[in-house]
This record gives sequence, C-alpha cells and structure tokens, in this order.
Amino acid sequence: MDAQVLLFLIFILMLAALLGFELIAKVPSTLHTPLMSGSNAISGITLLGAISVCGAGHSDLATNLGIAAVAFATTNVVGGYLVTHRMLDMFKKKEKD
Repeated sequence: MDAQVLLFLIFILMLAALLGFELIAKVPSTLHTPLMSGSNAISGITLLGAISVCGAGHSDLATNLGIAAVAFATTNVVGGYLVTHRMLDMFKKKEKD
C-alpha cells in the first residue's frame, strides 16, 4: 500500500474518532439509550459489510480483520437490542398481583 494512501486512511480514522467522541459527548445522558437503539441499524450494516469482507477471498490480513469486525459488530448489535428491550420493559405497565 502506498504511504500516502496509508497516511490518508489514518487521517480519516482519527477524524472519525474525534468527530464521534465530540458528538457523543454532547448528547445528554437521558438520550444515550434511545440513540444506541437507533444505531443498531448501522451496526447491522457494518455486520453485513464485515461478513462480505470475510468471504471475499482477499489477503489473510483482510480476512482476519473481517473476522474481528464480525465479532465486534455482532456484540454491538446483540448488546444494543438487549439494552433496548430492557429500556422498553421499564415503560410497560406493572400488573397488580
């Protein structure tokens, strides 16, 4: 890989990390759970992309990074849905015994 391309990709990664940190830091704590449940769709798209990278037959590094991406995205999707389910349970009416 060309050094300029690598430097550009590192710059994009750092810019995305900084932007993500700044955006999440500005969100009030009461909105974190609804925001996370809304981002499950994005994690699902990430999961599909990671699965396609794993099976595309690229280099070993790309395959291993794809496997790691599948594991992390799956954890994010499952955790997000569990937290969303728990949050929605808080709004259900309690049954009287």
